[in-house]
Amino acid sequence: MFPWACWPWSLDGAGGSSCACRPRPASSRVASGLGRSRWWASSLCSIGKAELKYLRFALLVLGVALLAALVVQNDPAAVLGSIVDLSWRLVIVLCFPVVLVMLFDTLGWRSAFLREGVPFRALVASRLAGEAFNLTTPAALGGEAVKAWLLRGHVPLDASLASVIVAKTTITIAQGLFLLVGIVVAWRSVLNGSLLLYSMLWLLAVEAVALGLFVLVQTRGMFGWAGGLLDRLGVHAPRGRSTLGRVDDALGQFYRTAPLRLVLSIVFHFVAWLLGSLETWLILKFLGSEVSLATATVIEAFGTAIKVATFLIPASLGALEGGFLATFLALGLSPTTAISFSLVRRVREVVWIAIGLVLFAVMRPRAVAAS
Repeated sequence: MFPWACWPWSLDGAGGSSCACRPRPASSRVASGLGRSRWWASSLCSIGKAELKYLRFALLVLGVALLAALVVQNDPAAVLGSIVDLSWRLVIVLCFPVVLVMLFDTLGWRSAFLREGVPFRALVASRLAGEAFNLTTPAALGGEAVKAWLLRGHVPLDASLASVIVAKTTITIAQGLFLLVGIVVAWRSVLNGSLLLYSMLWLLAVEAVALGLFVLVQTRGMFGWAGGLLDRLGVHAPRGRSTLGRVDDALGQFYRTAPLRLVLSIVFHFVAWLLGSLETWLILKFLGSEVSLATATVIEAFGTAIKVATFLIPASLGALEGGFLATFLALGLSPTTAISFSLVRRVREVVWIAIGLVLFAVMRPRAVAAS
Protein backbone atom coordinates (compact mmCIF):
# COMPACT_ATOMS: atom_id res chain seq x y z
CA MET A 1 0.00 0.00 0.00
CA PHE A 2 1.21 3.47 -0.85
CA PRO A 3 1.55 6.19 1.79
CA TRP A 4 -1.17 8.38 0.34
CA ALA A 5 -3.72 5.59 0.82
CA CYS A 6 -3.79 6.24 4.54
CA TRP A 7 -2.33 9.62 5.45
CA PRO A 8 -5.46 11.82 5.07
CA TRP A 9 -7.28 9.70 7.63
CA SER A 10 -4.38 9.67 10.08
CA LEU A 11 -4.26 13.41 10.71
CA ASP A 12 -6.75 13.26 13.58
CA GLY A 13 -4.02 11.74 15.77
CA ALA A 14 -0.95 13.37 17.23
CA GLY A 15 1.61 13.29 14.50
CA GLY A 16 -0.54 11.39 12.06
CA SER A 17 1.07 8.03 12.67
CA SER A 18 -1.95 5.76 12.90
CA CYS A 19 -3.70 4.27 9.91
CA ALA A 20 -7.47 4.16 9.99
CA CYS A 21 -7.77 0.81 8.24
CA ARG A 22 -7.65 -1.72 11.06
CA PRO A 23 -8.69 -5.39 11.09
CA ARG A 24 -12.32 -6.02 12.11
CA PRO A 25 -13.24 -8.28 15.05
CA ALA A 26 -13.04 -12.02 14.43
CA SER A 27 -16.82 -12.49 14.75
CA SER A 28 -17.52 -10.16 11.84
CA ARG A 29 -14.63 -11.50 9.78
CA VAL A 30 -16.20 -14.94 9.46
CA ALA A 31 -19.85 -13.94 9.39
CA SER A 32 -20.09 -14.12 5.61
CA GLY A 33 -18.11 -14.09 2.39
CA LEU A 34 -18.37 -10.30 2.43
CA GLY A 35 -17.00 -10.24 5.97
CA ARG A 36 -14.04 -12.33 4.93
CA SER A 37 -13.29 -10.00 1.98
CA ARG A 38 -13.44 -7.01 4.31
CA TRP A 39 -11.05 -8.69 6.73
CA TRP A 40 -8.70 -9.44 3.82
CA ALA A 41 -8.80 -5.81 2.61
CA SER A 42 -8.22 -4.50 6.12
CA SER A 43 -5.31 -6.88 6.67
CA LEU A 44 -3.62 -5.55 3.52
CA CYS A 45 -3.21 -2.19 5.24
CA SER A 46 -1.16 -3.68 8.07
CA ILE A 47 0.92 -5.68 5.60
CA GLY A 48 1.38 -2.59 3.43
CA LYS A 49 2.74 -0.56 6.33
CA ALA A 50 5.40 -3.20 7.01
CA GLU A 51 6.28 -3.46 3.32
CA LEU A 52 6.59 0.31 3.09
CA LYS A 53 9.05 0.30 5.97
CA TYR A 54 11.21 -2.32 4.25
CA LEU A 55 10.94 -0.48 0.92
CA ARG A 56 12.05 2.78 2.53
CA PHE A 57 15.06 1.08 4.10
CA ALA A 58 16.00 -0.77 0.90
CA LEU A 59 15.82 2.38 -1.22
CA LEU A 60 17.85 4.31 1.33
CA VAL A 61 20.57 1.63 1.35
CA LEU A 62 20.57 1.59 -2.45
CA GLY A 63 20.93 5.37 -2.57
CA VAL A 64 23.78 5.43 -0.06
CA ALA A 65 25.60 2.66 -1.94
CA LEU A 66 25.24 4.48 -5.25
CA LEU A 67 26.44 7.75 -3.75
CA ALA A 68 29.45 6.06 -2.15
CA ALA A 69 30.33 4.36 -5.45
CA LEU A 70 30.17 7.66 -7.33
CA VAL A 71 32.41 9.38 -4.80
CA VAL A 72 34.97 6.55 -4.81
CA GLN A 73 35.14 6.50 -8.61
CA ASN A 74 35.66 10.26 -8.96
CA ASP A 75 38.77 11.12 -6.95
CA PRO A 76 37.40 11.35 -3.39
CA ALA A 77 40.50 13.24 -2.17
CA ALA A 78 39.93 15.98 -4.75
CA VAL A 79 36.21 16.08 -3.90
CA LEU A 80 36.89 16.47 -0.19
CA GLY A 81 39.60 19.05 -0.83
CA SER A 82 37.31 21.21 -2.97
CA ILE A 83 34.63 21.22 -0.29
CA VAL A 84 37.12 22.04 2.49
CA ASP A 85 38.51 24.87 0.36
CA LEU A 86 35.10 26.54 0.42
CA SER A 87 35.84 27.60 4.01
CA TRP A 88 33.62 30.55 5.06
CA ARG A 89 31.91 30.57 1.66
CA LEU A 90 30.03 27.44 2.70
CA VAL A 91 28.11 29.60 5.20
CA ILE A 92 26.91 31.76 2.30
CA VAL A 93 25.68 28.68 0.45
CA LEU A 94 23.81 27.55 3.57
CA CYS A 95 21.88 30.83 3.67
CA PHE A 96 21.71 32.23 0.16
CA PRO A 97 19.66 31.95 -1.95
CA VAL A 98 17.91 29.12 -0.08
CA VAL A 99 16.20 31.60 2.27
CA LEU A 100 14.74 33.44 -0.73
CA VAL A 101 13.65 30.12 -2.26
CA MET A 102 11.88 29.24 0.99
CA LEU A 103 10.12 32.61 1.15
CA PHE A 104 8.86 32.45 -2.44
CA ASP A 105 7.70 28.84 -2.00
CA THR A 106 5.84 29.88 1.13
CA LEU A 107 4.20 32.73 -0.80
CA GLY A 108 3.17 30.11 -3.35
CA TRP A 109 1.59 28.01 -0.60
CA ARG A 110 -0.19 31.04 0.90
CA SER A 111 -1.72 31.74 -2.50
CA ALA A 112 -3.08 28.16 -2.52
CA PHE A 113 -5.55 29.03 0.26
CA LEU A 114 -8.97 30.28 -0.77
CA ARG A 115 -8.55 33.22 1.58
CA GLU A 116 -5.89 34.74 3.82
CA GLY A 117 -5.91 33.82 7.49
CA VAL A 118 -2.75 31.93 8.43
CA PRO A 119 0.16 34.01 9.77
CA PHE A 120 3.04 33.99 7.31
CA ARG A 121 5.48 32.99 10.05
CA ALA A 122 3.40 29.89 10.82
CA LEU A 123 3.37 28.97 7.13
CA VAL A 124 7.16 29.31 6.91
CA ALA A 125 7.71 27.15 9.98
CA SER A 126 5.19 24.50 8.87
CA ARG A 127 6.71 24.39 5.40
CA LEU A 128 10.24 23.94 6.75
CA ALA A 129 9.07 21.14 9.06
CA GLY A 130 7.15 19.45 6.25
CA GLU A 131 10.03 19.66 3.80
CA ALA A 132 12.30 18.02 6.38
CA PHE A 133 9.98 14.99 6.26
CA ASN A 134 9.67 15.18 2.47
CA LEU A 135 13.45 14.91 2.12
CA THR A 136 13.64 11.86 4.37
CA THR A 137 10.67 9.79 3.13
CA PRO A 138 10.04 7.98 -0.17
CA ALA A 139 7.86 9.81 -2.72
CA ALA A 140 8.22 13.09 -0.76
CA LEU A 141 4.65 12.80 0.53
CA GLY A 142 4.95 12.48 4.30
CA GLY A 143 5.78 16.15 4.66
CA GLU A 144 2.54 17.31 3.03
CA ALA A 145 0.53 15.68 5.82
CA VAL A 146 2.85 17.25 8.40
CA LYS A 147 2.32 20.73 6.92
CA ALA A 148 -1.45 20.39 7.09
CA TRP A 149 -1.42 18.95 10.61
CA LEU A 150 0.82 21.67 12.05
CA LEU A 151 -1.64 24.37 10.93
CA ARG A 152 -4.55 22.92 12.91
CA GLY A 153 -4.35 25.74 15.43
CA HIS A 154 -4.78 28.32 12.67
CA VAL A 155 -7.23 26.93 10.10
CA PRO A 156 -9.60 23.95 9.84
CA LEU A 157 -8.01 20.72 8.71
CA ASP A 158 -9.97 20.61 5.46
CA ALA A 159 -8.65 24.06 4.48
CA SER A 160 -5.03 23.16 5.21
CA LEU A 161 -5.31 19.81 3.40
CA ALA A 162 -6.79 21.48 0.33
CA SER A 163 -4.04 24.11 0.37
CA VAL A 164 -1.18 21.59 0.44
CA ILE A 165 -2.76 19.64 -2.43
CA VAL A 166 -3.14 22.81 -4.53
CA ALA A 167 0.39 23.94 -3.60
CA LYS A 168 1.79 20.52 -4.55
CA THR A 169 0.05 20.92 -7.89
CA THR A 170 1.25 24.46 -8.55
CA ILE A 171 4.84 23.79 -7.51
CA THR A 172 4.88 20.82 -9.90
CA ILE A 173 3.44 22.96 -12.72
CA ALA A 174 6.14 25.56 -12.00
CA GLN A 175 8.80 22.84 -12.03
CA GLY A 176 7.55 21.66 -15.41
CA LEU A 177 7.76 25.21 -16.77
CA PHE A 178 11.26 25.54 -15.34
CA LEU A 179 12.28 22.25 -16.97
CA LEU A 180 10.89 23.58 -20.26
CA VAL A 181 13.09 26.67 -19.88
CA GLY A 182 16.09 24.43 -19.24
CA ILE A 183 15.31 22.31 -22.30
CA VAL A 184 15.01 25.40 -24.53
CA VAL A 185 18.32 26.75 -23.22
CA ALA A 186 19.99 23.34 -23.66
CA TRP A 187 18.63 23.07 -27.20
CA ARG A 188 20.56 26.21 -28.11
CA SER A 189 23.79 24.85 -26.61
CA VAL A 190 26.11 21.88 -27.06
CA LEU A 191 23.34 19.53 -25.85
CA ASN A 192 21.31 19.97 -29.04
CA GLY A 193 20.44 16.49 -30.28
CA SER A 194 21.93 14.69 -27.28
CA LEU A 195 20.36 11.64 -25.62
CA LEU A 196 20.21 13.55 -22.33
CA LEU A 197 18.14 16.31 -23.91
CA TYR A 198 15.69 13.87 -25.49
CA SER A 199 15.38 12.06 -22.15
CA MET A 200 14.37 15.33 -20.52
CA LEU A 201 11.78 15.94 -23.23
CA TRP A 202 10.25 12.54 -22.51
CA LEU A 203 10.26 13.22 -18.78
CA LEU A 204 8.51 16.54 -19.36
CA ALA A 205 5.85 14.85 -21.52
CA VAL A 206 5.18 12.14 -18.92
CA GLU A 207 5.06 14.72 -16.15
CA ALA A 208 2.58 16.87 -18.09
CA VAL A 209 0.22 13.93 -18.64
CA ALA A 210 0.42 12.80 -15.01
CA LEU A 211 -0.14 16.34 -13.75
CA GLY A 212 -3.13 16.84 -16.03
CA LEU A 213 -4.71 13.65 -14.68
CA PHE A 214 -3.99 14.75 -11.11
CA VAL A 215 -5.74 18.09 -11.63
CA LEU A 216 -8.68 16.35 -13.30
CA VAL A 217 -9.07 13.98 -10.36
CA GLN A 218 -8.95 16.90 -7.94
CA THR A 219 -11.80 18.68 -9.70
CA ARG A 220 -13.91 15.50 -9.75
CA GLY A 221 -13.74 14.75 -6.02
CA MET A 222 -10.71 12.51 -5.59
CA PHE A 223 -11.23 11.76 -1.88
CA GLY A 224 -14.90 10.90 -2.37
CA TRP A 225 -13.91 8.49 -5.14
CA ALA A 226 -11.11 6.97 -3.04
CA GLY A 227 -13.41 6.66 -0.03
CA GLY A 228 -16.02 4.86 -2.13
CA LEU A 229 -13.37 2.44 -3.39
CA LEU A 230 -12.21 1.69 0.14
CA ASP A 231 -15.83 1.16 1.23
CA ARG A 232 -16.26 -1.45 -1.48
CA LEU A 233 -13.12 -3.16 -0.16
CA GLY A 234 -14.51 -3.08 3.35
CA VAL A 235 -12.02 -0.55 4.72
CA HIS A 236 -13.74 2.30 6.53
CA ALA A 237 -12.52 5.64 7.83
CA PRO A 238 -15.51 7.14 9.68
CA ARG A 239 -13.46 9.80 11.49
CA GLY A 240 -12.06 11.35 8.36
CA ARG A 241 -14.89 10.95 5.85
CA SER A 242 -16.62 14.27 6.53
CA THR A 243 -13.28 16.13 6.52
CA LEU A 244 -12.31 14.60 3.20
CA GLY A 245 -15.65 15.53 1.73
CA ARG A 246 -15.02 19.15 2.70
CA VAL A 247 -11.53 18.90 1.16
CA ASP A 248 -13.11 17.84 -2.14
CA ASP A 249 -15.50 20.79 -1.92
CA ALA A 250 -12.65 23.21 -1.14
CA LEU A 251 -10.56 21.93 -4.07
CA GLY A 252 -13.45 22.28 -6.49
CA GLN A 253 -14.25 25.76 -5.20
CA PHE A 254 -10.62 26.87 -5.50
CA TYR A 255 -10.25 25.80 -9.12
CA ARG A 256 -13.63 27.34 -10.03
CA THR A 257 -13.41 30.65 -8.20
CA ALA A 258 -9.75 31.52 -7.57
CA PRO A 259 -7.90 31.54 -10.92
CA LEU A 260 -5.82 34.57 -9.88
CA ARG A 261 -4.59 32.86 -6.72
CA LEU A 262 -3.80 29.76 -8.78
CA VAL A 263 -1.69 31.79 -11.20
CA LEU A 264 0.02 33.65 -8.35
CA SER A 265 0.93 30.37 -6.68
CA ILE A 266 2.50 29.09 -9.90
CA VAL A 267 4.41 32.35 -10.41
CA PHE A 268 5.83 32.39 -6.88
CA HIS A 269 6.96 28.77 -7.16
CA PHE A 270 8.45 29.42 -10.60
CA VAL A 271 10.55 32.28 -9.18
CA ALA A 272 11.73 29.91 -6.45
CA TRP A 273 12.84 27.37 -9.09
CA LEU A 274 14.68 30.12 -10.98
CA LEU A 275 16.51 31.09 -7.80
CA GLY A 276 17.81 27.52 -7.69
CA SER A 277 19.80 28.36 -10.82
CA LEU A 278 21.46 31.19 -8.92
CA GLU A 279 22.48 28.76 -6.19
CA THR A 280 23.95 26.40 -8.79
CA TRP A 281 25.92 29.25 -10.37
CA LEU A 282 27.17 30.43 -6.96
CA ILE A 283 28.31 26.99 -5.77
CA LEU A 284 30.14 26.29 -9.02
CA LYS A 285 31.82 29.70 -8.82
CA PHE A 286 32.99 28.94 -5.28
CA LEU A 287 34.27 25.55 -6.47
CA GLY A 288 36.36 27.30 -9.11
CA SER A 289 34.24 26.34 -12.11
CA GLU A 290 33.01 29.46 -13.90
CA VAL A 291 29.80 28.82 -15.85
CA SER A 292 27.15 31.10 -17.29
CA LEU A 293 23.72 31.51 -15.73
CA ALA A 294 22.32 29.72 -18.79
CA THR A 295 24.46 26.65 -18.07
CA ALA A 296 23.52 26.82 -14.39
CA THR A 297 19.85 26.91 -15.41
CA VAL A 298 20.27 23.75 -17.50
CA ILE A 299 22.00 21.95 -14.63
CA GLU A 300 19.36 22.99 -12.12
CA ALA A 301 16.39 22.29 -14.41
CA PHE A 302 17.65 18.82 -15.35
CA GLY A 303 18.31 18.16 -11.67
CA THR A 304 14.66 18.86 -10.83
CA ALA A 305 13.57 16.40 -13.53
CA ILE A 306 15.86 13.72 -12.14
CA LYS A 307 14.37 14.23 -8.67
CA VAL A 308 10.87 13.81 -10.10
CA ALA A 309 11.89 10.64 -11.95
CA THR A 310 13.51 9.13 -8.83
CA PHE A 311 10.87 10.28 -6.33
CA LEU A 312 10.66 6.89 -4.61
CA ILE A 313 14.23 7.17 -3.30
CA PRO A 314 14.46 9.33 -0.15
CA ALA A 315 15.94 12.69 -1.24
CA SER A 316 16.84 10.96 -4.57
CA LEU A 317 20.03 9.96 -2.78
CA GLY A 318 22.65 8.65 -5.21
CA ALA A 319 20.32 8.94 -8.20
CA LEU A 320 20.52 12.73 -8.20
CA GLU A 321 24.32 12.58 -8.00
CA GLY A 322 24.37 10.22 -10.97
CA GLY A 323 22.11 12.60 -12.89
CA PHE A 324 24.31 15.58 -12.11
CA LEU A 325 27.35 13.58 -13.24
CA ALA A 326 25.71 12.81 -16.59
CA THR A 327 24.66 16.44 -17.06
CA PHE A 328 28.09 17.83 -16.17
CA LEU A 329 29.82 15.42 -18.57
CA ALA A 330 27.41 16.34 -21.37
CA LEU A 331 28.21 20.02 -20.76
CA GLY A 332 31.95 19.36 -20.81
CA LEU A 333 32.44 19.92 -17.07
CA SER A 334 34.59 17.89 -14.70
CA PRO A 335 33.03 14.80 -13.04
CA THR A 336 34.87 15.70 -9.82
CA THR A 337 33.17 19.08 -9.89
CA ALA A 338 29.81 17.36 -10.36
CA ILE A 339 30.24 15.22 -7.25
CA SER A 340 31.63 18.15 -5.21
CA PHE A 341 28.70 20.32 -6.29
CA SER A 342 26.16 17.67 -5.34
CA LEU A 343 27.75 17.05 -1.93
CA VAL A 344 27.74 20.77 -1.12
CA ARG A 345 24.02 20.76 -1.90
CA ARG A 346 23.62 17.76 0.40
CA VAL A 347 25.33 19.62 3.25
CA ARG A 348 22.89 22.48 2.78
CA GLU A 349 19.97 20.02 2.75
CA VAL A 350 21.10 18.36 5.99
CA VAL A 351 21.34 21.71 7.77
CA TRP A 352 17.83 22.72 6.74
CA ILE A 353 16.42 19.29 7.54
CA ALA A 354 17.76 19.74 11.07
CA ILE A 355 16.16 23.19 11.30
CA GLY A 356 12.86 21.76 10.05
CA LEU A 357 12.88 18.93 12.59
CA VAL A 358 13.56 21.39 15.41
CA LEU A 359 10.62 23.51 14.25
CA PHE A 360 8.43 20.39 14.13
CA ALA A 361 9.34 19.58 17.73
CA VAL A 362 8.49 23.15 18.77
CA MET A 363 5.17 23.28 16.89
CA ARG A 364 3.96 19.76 17.68
CA PRO A 365 2.55 20.48 21.20
CA ARG A 366 0.27 23.20 19.80
CA ALA A 367 -0.89 20.93 16.97
CA VAL A 368 -1.60 18.12 19.46
CA ALA A 369 -3.60 20.50 21.64
CA ALA A 370 -5.59 21.66 18.61
CA SER A 371 -6.39 18.03 17.79
